[in-house]
Parts: sequence; structure tokens; C-alpha cells
Amino acid sequence: MAIFEQFKNHRFNRSAAATLDMANAIIEEFTADGYTLTLRQLYYQFVGGGHIENSEKEYKRLGRIVTNAREAGRMDWNAIEDRGRGTYGPNPQESVSAILDGIDLLIDFDYWARQDHYVEVWVEKQALESVVERGCDEVRVNYMACKGYLSASEAWRAGRRFRRAVQMGKTPILIHLADHDPSGLDMTNDNSKRINLFAKRGVAIRRIALNMDQVEQYKPPPNPAKITDSRFKAYQHEFGDESWELDALKPGVIENLIKDTVEEYIDWEVWRETEREENETRKPLAALSDNWVQVRQYLSDEGLI
Repeated sequence: MAIFEQFKNHRFNRSAAATLDMANAIIEEFTADGYTLTLRQLYYQFVGGGHIENSEKEYKRLGRIVTNAREAGRMDWNAIEDRGRGTYGPNPQESVSAILDGIDLLIDFDYWARQDHYVEVWVEKQALESVVERGCDEVRVNYMACKGYLSASEAWRAGRRFRRAVQMGKTPILIHLADHDPSGLDMTNDNSKRINLFAKRGVAIRRIALNMDQVEQYKPPPNPAKITDSRFKAYQHEFGDESWELDALKPGVIENLIKDTVEEYIDWEVWRETEREENETRKPLAALSDNWVQVRQYLSDEGLI
């Protein structure tokens, strides 16, 4: 086991040590695939594997073990991320060569400007934003974490984006992912109503997760549906007393669901031509980066700097 910086000297009994070893093994597996898990996602890997029961008590226990392990130097602090919290500020850079390194990649064509469709992907939870980001980046599509029900102001802004797309002759598509519970299902309908209100046009909405066929296929651990939810009775009548969280799906499953769905709307001939144009436009900037020392010397010799 790798040893990291230690801040406290925590002791782990046999049960906690076994949980820690398994947590590190799960983290290592997902890190190798390029994913950083939230505590909730890590928890569902334990539950899905039948290692712990699905309960708030076990979730809190795992959280305590993870915190203690990090403080004790037995787990990498970067292994678990807390999405939605961060520090922002200036990003100073004083090296010209460092700035030029990869400057060609700053040329980034809008592939969807040349397509017949306009697509956005929305996810209920910010905790899954980085997973959604990976799937969306591969197909260069916009995405948003709604943080539950979308605010009125954000719904209005989204409506304007979709309206502009329609005015440009495009067919707008909204792809949505949310929990399979009373509110999660209703959020898809709520998004559809409000986007079509503000867009003033027909915007097709596709809910690609979490749906009952995926519950049956991937068998995520169930939770009791909230009886305090005003939509519980209608949900119970159709689905029973259990609900399922989107977080319980493996990140790769979510990523592939997004990518496969978005690809249905891509004209690949146009896409490849856009990629060719982008690469040609990047070439002069790549040459500038590769030959910066000579360029700088030339400018100096000519008295231009």
C-alpha cells in the first residue's frame, strides 16, 4: 500500500482495515480508467458488490474510514473528489514557451455549428458532472448539471439557446439523466415543459437514464422511495416502493450511454470534414510553438523586440 503524507495516527480494526483495502482497490481500478469517484459512487461499488448493506449507517461508516485513511496517509487525497466545491482565482503564467506549448489546441472548431442538430446533455446531480463531462467531451457537446430542478433563470437562458438553434435551422435535442425516483422522473417532464415554454418551439427531450430497463439490466441497489415526496403515490402505483440512484451506475456505463446517444445525431461526413479543417488551421500555431526559439531570435535580430 502506498504511503501518503500523514496528519493523524488513526488505528484501524480488522473490519475497517479490510474495508480500506477494498476501497483502495476499487479506487485503483477506476483511476486506471481515468475516473475519480465521489464518496457516493465508491459506496455504491461496495453495495453493488454485496460487501455492505445499502443503508445510511454503512454510508457514514465508509465516509469515516475514508476520512481517517486520508488523514493517516493510507489513501490519496486526490482519490475521492467533492464536486461543486473549489477555489477559483487567477492562473499566473510568466513563461512564453509554456504558453506556446500546445497553443495550437486552443483552436477549437464548433463541430455542431455544421450539424443539422443542436444537442445538450443535462444531469440531475453535480456530483456526476465530471462523468458526464467525459462522455460529452468525446462528442463535443454542451452539458449542464441542473442540481435538481432547474432554476427559472437558468431555464430561461437554456430556452434562449435552443431558440437560437431553431432560428439557425437546427433540430434541438435535450438529453437528460436523473435518478429513478418520484422527483427524478418528474424533473425530465419539468425540463421539457419549461424549455419548450422559453424556446417557444418544440424541443425534443430524451431521458436516457436512469430508466427501468437499465435498473433491470444493471441491477443497482434499491433505496426506499421517499413517501414525503408529493409524487410518491403516482410513482408507487407504477413502480412500487423502491427507487434507484443514477450514481449507482458505473461511470463508464453513463459515459457510453451519453456518447452512443449523441452519436445518433451526428452527420459523420460533415464531422470528419470539420476535423480536417481544424487540423489544417492548427498547423501554423504548432509550427510557432515548435520553433519559438528561432522565431524569437529572428525578431531580436530584426530589432522588432
